[in-house]
Amino acid sequence: MLPRKELFVLPEGLIYLNGNSLGPLPKSVAPRLDAVVSGEWGERLIRGWFECGWMEQPARVGNQIARIIGAQDGSVVTGDTLSIKVYQALAAALEMRPNRKIVLSDSGNFPSDLYMAQGLLTSLDRDYELRIVAPEEVHHQIDASIAAVMLTEADYRTGRRHDMGLISRAAQDSGAVMIWDLAHSAGAFPLDVAGCGCEFAVGCTYKFLNGGPGAPAFIYIRPDLAEQTVPALSGWLGHESPFAFEAKYRPAPSIERMRVGTPPVIQMTALEEALRVWESVDMHELHSASIALSERFISEIEARCPSLSLASPRDPAVRGSHVSLTSEHGQAVMQALAARNVIGDFREPDIMRFGITPLYIEEKDILAAVDVLEDIMSNRLWDSPASKYP
Repeated sequence: MLPRKELFVLPEGLIYLNGNSLGPLPKSVAPRLDAVVSGEWGERLIRGWFECGWMEQPARVGNQIARIIGAQDGSVVTGDTLSIKVYQALAAALEMRPNRKIVLSDSGNFPSDLYMAQGLLTSLDRDYELRIVAPEEVHHQIDASIAAVMLTEADYRTGRRHDMGLISRAAQDSGAVMIWDLAHSAGAFPLDVAGCGCEFAVGCTYKFLNGGPGAPAFIYIRPDLAEQTVPALSGWLGHESPFAFEAKYRPAPSIERMRVGTPPVIQMTALEEALRVWESVDMHELHSASIALSERFISEIEARCPSLSLASPRDPAVRGSHVSLTSEHGQAVMQALAARNVIGDFREPDIMRFGITPLYIEEKDILAAVDVLEDIMSNRLWDSPASKYP
């Protein structure tokens, strides 16, 4: 049943519409962290790596995420940051297609993904091209010249979604490698990573998955490709026998080869505990609730705040789990909302984002948020010094 507010730490009187940027703290995380710090690190010390399961944690947590994104057990591993995982996936994709020189992405991709691609292609110095097109042009640009297609499935600004199945099939038909960034998708709606046949998927875990600030990222490799994927970052924990301490690198014969450095055990533990929330969540029920709440939010805004424009797709089938509006006063409006305990966020130049997360948001929260927003817009309260936040 949704919502499940009782599972989260949510300050009294706060309406939190920013779970698409940082999810709230699940109540079970703090006692679990206390146990790992005091009981495991404090009591077991170095023995914790093997007696407490720390060394296996990246794969164990990867399996928790795999079930949320529609992937097989043993195909996802966690660790490092999303930017590192993007780098790993793209570098491996280029190794798979050595005779092709074009990486295709779109203008809706998250800038950090594009920056990582630019840095990698420059360092390789092999006449690679990063080709950035409009989102609606991606499908038509995929041909036999493309080495890799690298896209964020749900646009971080507007929530516009790509068709994972359609684009993945087009990439496969052309011989290109498909890489999906699921940062704004994992935990927002049902995904079928295995079914779409993509070679790689990556994502962060501090948004809809509620893993905490700076929570480790994840990477998926299609299982039939794991043993032929070349790790560009050949860290010691990606070695087949890391504790043999050999001078020559031998990649692990599985997704484990995408491990790089030492697992951040405390942060990984917070994520592992946070993911237990999902054990009783039906993703289809969650998505239906997200659509219903988003539709109600949009209809109320259009009726009561006519100066705001919808930036997200109107069709819920191609919209993620956040709704974006535009206003020339967007940043000041978001500050005024925050001053009255309605928390969303702002993206330049004029995007006001509201995360619709049915785990802890219900219809009365949506209506209360719109009440505040209507008051701010109708009375130009964004101009008031009392409305500045913090």
